[in-house]
Amino acid sequence: MLTRVLFFSPILFFFSMLHAGGFQINAQGQRQLGMGHTGTGLCLDASSLFFNPGAMGFIDKRFVFSGGTTLLFPRVVYQEPSPGIYSESMVHNVGTPFTIYANWNSEKVSALSIGIGIYTPFGSRAQWPDDWKGQFLIREINLKTIFIQPTVSWQINECIGLGLGFVYATGSFGLRKGVPVQNASAEYGEGKLSGAAKGVGFNAGIYFKAKENWSAGLSYRSSVNVEVKNGEAQFTVAPSLAEYFPATTFSTAIKLPAVLSGGLGYSISKWKFAADINVIGWSTYDTLRIDFETNTDKLADINDPRCYKDVFIVRAGAQFQITDHIELLAGAYYDASPVKDGYLTPETPDANRLGFTCGTAIHFLEKFSAAVSLLYIEGLKRTDTNIATGFSGTYKSKVIAPSFGIQYKF
Repeated sequence: MLTRVLFFSPILFFFSMLHAGGFQINAQGQRQLGMGHTGTGLCLDASSLFFNPGAMGFIDKRFVFSGGTTLLFPRVVYQEPSPGIYSESMVHNVGTPFTIYANWNSEKVSALSIGIGIYTPFGSRAQWPDDWKGQFLIREINLKTIFIQPTVSWQINECIGLGLGFVYATGSFGLRKGVPVQNASAEYGEGKLSGAAKGVGFNAGIYFKAKENWSAGLSYRSSVNVEVKNGEAQFTVAPSLAEYFPATTFSTAIKLPAVLSGGLGYSISKWKFAADINVIGWSTYDTLRIDFETNTDKLADINDPRCYKDVFIVRAGAQFQITDHIELLAGAYYDASPVKDGYLTPETPDANRLGFTCGTAIHFLEKFSAAVSLLYIEGLKRTDTNIATGFSGTYKSKVIAPSFGIQYKF
């Protein structure tokens, strides 16, 4: 049981943060983010490379470059079960995911578009006070990921475009958590995990511009088999227990779920409207397996059920053209949690969430524009008892995320 407490949830947290769950935010384009993070059925800018590669050929400029960053301010509060009165909040930290996109439409072959995206869609830092009630589950974890996606798109005709991108994912993480054994000074030990992960996948899409007013899209982001090899596990414990917790390495892998997205776009007068639905195949993730290079009586390999379920996200957004140079953006979405009852942890205090967005885009010059947006996420209160650890409690979370981006095109 001690081994499970030490290692089971943190590795799960790492992989969950890569794709969904936790308090991660998709922020792949500032204008899209302002519109509820819709974009499958609209062609707005170079970030179509992420939302729907099939729309790249419909960008009306020869070359487009865009970049941006988002500041994540998450807050999570834990309350122990009644009649207890203990509560604790996560330490405040700021995440800074970024996006860089470039798209080039060939002059010699007008139907061909080539692009590349470099972005950090999943990554954050979660930290609880070292002496909090759940310190043996988690004290602190850091996650950084970078996705690199070269992409090619072909505009079949004036109405249909196809696109395909290769995705290379790389990431690193670090973890601290308490060990429930004390030394002569009555101090609890600590375990640290660190490692690097990588995986590959693809992103494909088809874009259909039916008429002047209507457009639609369908995209598929494949599953990614993410592997950690030669991760490091180190411990600080009393000398009498050192033989049970040797410094060692570990390896693990998980098949992240595929995402199927469909979207519609509608333009009339000064308005643009968008609606998306994302279906995430989390049911492929049913078991977590971890192999330690060195095993002891208290450090055994892990093979634990997770029983995740498929979920969906429903999004809607709008854009209003105030002047030739200024656009207003607004949107909302509902994000369902893949974590079933009995599997909630303080590393992934996941719950169904409501997201509300707003923003503006300003075109300063013919070739240059900027966009700012704001996302507020309200996580629904959730109470659960984890089957594996027996840790119970109620969690409430929220996130505030301002975002800023620029675009240059010619």
